[in-house]
Amino acid sequence: MKQASATADQSGTHQAEITELDTELEKEQPNTLMNGFWRGSRAILPIIPGIIAFAVAFGVVGVQKGLSVLECMLLSSVVFAGASQFVALDMWGPHLPVVALILTTFVVNMRHILMGATISPLFKNVSSPLKYISAYFLVDEAWALTLSDYTRGGRDATFLLGAGATLFFFWNISTVAGAGLGQGIGDPAALGLDFAFCAIFLAILTDMYKGSTDLLPWGAAALTAVLGEAWLPGKWYIIMGGLAAGITEVLRHGNK
Repeated sequence: MKQASATADQSGTHQAEITELDTELEKEQPNTLMNGFWRGSRAILPIIPGIIAFAVAFGVVGVQKGLSVLECMLLSSVVFAGASQFVALDMWGPHLPVVALILTTFVVNMRHILMGATISPLFKNVSSPLKYISAYFLVDEAWALTLSDYTRGGRDATFLLGAGATLFFFWNISTVAGAGLGQGIGDPAALGLDFAFCAIFLAILTDMYKGSTDLLPWGAAALTAVLGEAWLPGKWYIIMGGLAAGITEVLRHGNK
């Protein structure tokens, strides 16, 4: 009887410890998620001025193409993809080529397949709602910062959400500002606003540079993209550049 009582006491104590541990983990998980969110939000702040310039340029060009302020705002909030939005503006006109526009946008955004694959390990053990919400915020700048954080040991799945949501906020209010200014700015290229997107990625690329081993895949991507832009129709050069870098790395590390 004493042995049974002792066993029962030990079992009860063990169960109490498990319950206490589960409670602590439940308390820590929201904190961990929020920490990742705020880290991502803070990480993207240095490039927000470039985002603002790029979004203002979109708003200005959108109004000049005949869109209303509301339509510009809807494009930025629903589509939320700068490159695709500018592609749409390039093709915008009285006789809108809907099929060509959809196909071109699809090709431009095929890079998101590669982008999502590179950070997929972060989302193996997270809930489906968080995955779907994060996928919406998978834009170039937020992805690049998330990948950079991941390669340095960061394992917060909400880092992407924090970076993307912060970018979303500034992207949309800046689009409205640009659309509101409208014709008053004139040609955005004259102010250098068209270079904002390139400048942002040059800054991110510099931060991601780890050494001379990066030069081979980067060079392969750049060369393939330049040649593809010259010889291929549409925006296929974007996909080709990404594939060239990936293939280069597979060939280089395939036997290791």
